[in-house]
Amino acid sequence: MQHEVKQESQTQRILNHLITGQTLTPLEALKNFGCFRLGARIWDLKADGHKIDSKNVVVNGKHVAEYRLIELSKRVAKAVNEP
Repeated sequence: MQHEVKQESQTQRILNHLITGQTLTPLEALKNFGCFRLGARIWDLKADGHKIDSKNVVVNGKHVAEYRLIELSKRVAKAVNEP
């Protein structure tokens, strides 16, 4: 009998990364999570109620967005704080 292992979604893995206090750029998202559309995943997270800030940074001479988590959605924050 085989057991099915459920894999986290890209969006959840990105949120977990941001929860650690780290920032994330599109190139890092591609390298670490195989995510070609970080802006779309950030939009999904914002639609879920998470507060995420972005700023433009220069990486290898290119201007890119860098994202960081400001505040978890109330639903997720409540679930994290429950025993």
